[in-house]
Amino acid sequence: MLRRVFLVTAIAVSAVPSADAKHTLKGDIHIDGSSTVYPITEAVAEEFHAVERKVRVSVGFSGTGGGFKKFAAGETQISDASRPIKDKERTKLESAGIGFIELPVAYDGLCVVLNKKNDWVDALTIDELKKIFLDGSAAERWSDVRSGWPDMPIDIYAPGTDSGTFDYFKEVIAGKTGSIRGDMQVSEDDNILVRGVAGSKGAIGFFGFAYYAENTDKLRAVPIDGGKGPVTPNHTTVENGTYAPFSRPLFIYVSAETADEPQVDAFVDFYLDHAAELASEVGYVGLPADIQMRVRRIWDSRETGTRFLTNAGEKIHKPLTALYR
Repeated sequence: MLRRVFLVTAIAVSAVPSADAKHTLKGDIHIDGSSTVYPITEAVAEEFHAVERKVRVSVGFSGTGGGFKKFAAGETQISDASRPIKDKERTKLESAGIGFIELPVAYDGLCVVLNKKNDWVDALTIDELKKIFLDGSAAERWSDVRSGWPDMPIDIYAPGTDSGTFDYFKEVIAGKTGSIRGDMQVSEDDNILVRGVAGSKGAIGFFGFAYYAENTDKLRAVPIDGGKGPVTPNHTTVENGTYAPFSRPLFIYVSAETADEPQVDAFVDFYLDHAAELASEVGYVGLPADIQMRVRRIWDSRETGTRFLTNAGEKIHKPLTALYR
């Protein structure tokens, strides 16, 4: 499996374990899922290894949907997700007899990005994004999107359809009944998307804020007008929700059946203790302290289930402050 390499060299001193840390635990921890959450989990795994060197932590990134499939098959103890669990995924877990503990760990902004040489797009509205990305759209060239823009082909790059990032973008742009065009160049590896957009003047793409933050020298983030004027994605606008509708929470889902395994228990404890700090180090936005405390209570009590679905499977759309009390 391909592995994305992140250099987490600027970890703050408080996150680095002491030299006399005892390596008392043994065992394996298998994690897979969202490529967006991957850099946070990988950073946590690296720091945790310094504390417990006998625990082997493997982290993959097959996409949020792919991660839940492995989770339901019992192949992983933890599933990374860049969106809340879907009803059909919850049903599969219930059928497999697998309970889950849902833990928000950070905020992310979904960035729409352009080639650095694109000097005509100052901002995009949701309607303009629909022109570009919806199936059946007439927008094949930039001049189709807005009058006065160049008669240049639009090259589109997008995450794989199994990713939570794609699901989130589709939900905002296409809604429940629409569909995203199928002639895009897609990949689960966001580095491939970066190279694609950076290599074509007429390109546009989207992925998580962290990957834009890693590649500001190659790409330009587009301010998005969600109805209240253009807003540029940054740590402040993502956390306070003004970067709407493309700011979102990120999650880990822990198997309730393996939560009390000593190595899993210790790893998740470590994850929650350091998630905000390490999330910021790799380009995301850490959860506010009050939300961190609420999430910690969920983990300590081993509360199972999701707060984003009703018992009937209907989606609940509320901010973390309303759902995690």
